[in-house]
Order: sequence, then C-alpha cells, then structure tokens
Amino acid sequence: MYLDFIIPGPCIPQGRPRASRRNGKLVMYDPKESREYKQYVALIAKQHAPKKLYTGALHVHLKIYRQIPKSTTKKNRELFNAGIKCPVVKADIDNYSKSILDSLNGIIYKDDSQIVDLSASKYYSDNPRVEVMIKEIMREGIACE
Repeated sequence: MYLDFIIPGPCIPQGRPRASRRNGKLVMYDPKESREYKQYVALIAKQHAPKKLYTGALHVHLKIYRQIPKSTTKKNRELFNAGIKCPVVKADIDNYSKSILDSLNGIIYKDDSQIVDLSASKYYSDNPRVEVMIKEIMREGIACE
C-alpha cells in the first residue's frame, strides 16, 4: 500500500505545550497555531485517507517546502528553487514532522508509533507546501514489498 498527497501552504511546526489549571488540575494543551494547523492537515488527509486505516509498519517521507524570504537575492532564489541551497534556519525539522505525523493519527494510520522509518527534508520554494509519502512496509507480520 502506498499513499501520497500534498498539504498546500506553509508548514507550522509543533509548538511547545502550554499548561493551565482547570478545577485545580494541571491541563496540557497545544498552542492555538499548532492546534489549528493540525486540524487543517487532518482535513486535507481525510480527502486522501485509505478505506481502512494502515495497521502495519510504515515508511514516511516528508518534503517540507518553506516560503523563500522576500529579502533573498536573485542568485540565492535560483539556488533555493533548484534545491541546491537549503534552509538552515528555525524551525527544526523534527517539530515540523511532529505536527504532521500527529495530525494523521486515526485518519491514515492507527497511531504514529507504527512509523518505523521516517525521512524528512526541508527546502525553500515560491510554493510553500508539504509533500507526504506513506508506504506500508509490513502488514500483519507479512512484508509488503
């Protein structure tokens, strides 16, 4: 089984969890921007969801395309668009990945703990987006190559 789709727009990294007290209990929650982005990703993912959730081991590859900064020189813009020069700025790639993978729980797969092989790449583009590729590599103990 193989699935790929694109999440248009800029990727929002997973923010630090926030805490508040409700009825004397400490409650942890996602920051508003992270929560709204996860809802957006879930909406896109539902349009591409398999009929049955993936249950086996998964390989996931994410290509994260950030918006090229407006202050970029023409020469650097060409290098960014060609994929020769990549963003080495915040946010960290693992925070981008976390927000996307958490959003796909219960839509594409049962739980993101099924992901046994993860690769993620960060690029610049005039068309910010995330390209998601998911491949089921094990199903109920049987290799799916």
